[in-house]
Amino acid sequence: MDILISGASVAGPALALWLSRYGHDVTVVEKAPALRGGGYAVDFRGAVHLETLNRMGLRAALEVRATHMGDIAIVDGTGAQVAALPSAIFSGDLEVLRGDLAAVLYAATRERVRYRFGDHITAIAQDDTGVDVDFASGRRQRFDLVAGCDGVHSGVRRLVFGDNPQHTKPLGVYGGIFTMPATMHLHRSGIMYSEPGRSVTVMSPHGGDQIVSLSFYEPGLGFDHRDTAQQRRIIRERFAGVGWRTPELLDAMDAAADFWFDESTQIHLDSWSQGRVVLLGDAGFAGGPGGNGTGLAVVGAHVLAGELDRARGEHRAAFARYETLLRPYVATCQKQSGGSPDFLVPTTWKKIAQRNRFFKTIRYVPPMRRVFKYFATRTATAFDLPEYEVPALA
Repeated sequence: MDILISGASVAGPALALWLSRYGHDVTVVEKAPALRGGGYAVDFRGAVHLETLNRMGLRAALEVRATHMGDIAIVDGTGAQVAALPSAIFSGDLEVLRGDLAAVLYAATRERVRYRFGDHITAIAQDDTGVDVDFASGRRQRFDLVAGCDGVHSGVRRLVFGDNPQHTKPLGVYGGIFTMPATMHLHRSGIMYSEPGRSVTVMSPHGGDQIVSLSFYEPGLGFDHRDTAQQRRIIRERFAGVGWRTPELLDAMDAAADFWFDESTQIHLDSWSQGRVVLLGDAGFAGGPGGNGTGLAVVGAHVLAGELDRARGEHRAAFARYETLLRPYVATCQKQSGGSPDFLVPTTWKKIAQRNRFFKTIRYVPPMRRVFKYFATRTATAFDLPEYEVPALA
């Protein structure tokens, strides 16, 4: 089949890998002018995620790029350490930078998949035999199927499923992320500083440039996800007067070419498909922080492609089976993520102190650390990975 995928971050190329391996003709369209590097760290946790990477043939390439992060020190306004977040808790079994994961996926698919950067879908019209797609470039093309893998702000979801506010569940947490030259002499470690409703985290996963995250809690904030100038102003306003070394980080933000800002949001839909159009990853079921979003994307890609093959291309049966298998797993992961705001950005000094005491407990009391890690891994592994007949790697 001739299949169009919208989105070239993680879910899209992961699906393209499987579909091309099954012999489909795959095109990936991406609005960005080129593959985006950098970004935050993402992790894979437990046997389900790792076995999926094994089946994709990518685990070894990703392990070479693993961050191997140490603990994140929690500091007060003077820079003195008051607690630490153990790496065993937040890094999973395999942690890589999002940009490194995207690069590995692209390298694994670019010879078999047609990538079209700097373009995006503007209209979708489908009938019983195919899908007509209009692009911003003026091109029009017909496909057998379309997969929306274009993130929380999915254009495919908006065009096909409607721009319904009930599809989104904002968690009230917003964050800006960027890289800057190293100034804090970190090596595979990080520092976190918090004030009520605001948190600053600086990490250096590979001992080079620092990754800075500025997060705050403000339910109901409106912003234009395409206007980076507005987003930088929002960060500056919310972090004005925040202590520690925040002022120098704000200055670095203004010079950062890779600044990225968004809201932590869950996506909830009654169905992940409409006719010949299907959603995957954050476009269809974003989990939010701690919701195993990257793992869900790669597992979901495997299941979606596998069910299409098992159904011999009968998309209605394949999409229904994909959703039946995956939806309980998604619900479990989204439930885990729903309580994350107080962990990320405690809203009072009392909650900050409680969080720091919790960090101390899980760091210095091994049984507590094991229990916490067990529950986090249990969620990520709450899925029986189906076995599919997959053609051997060429």
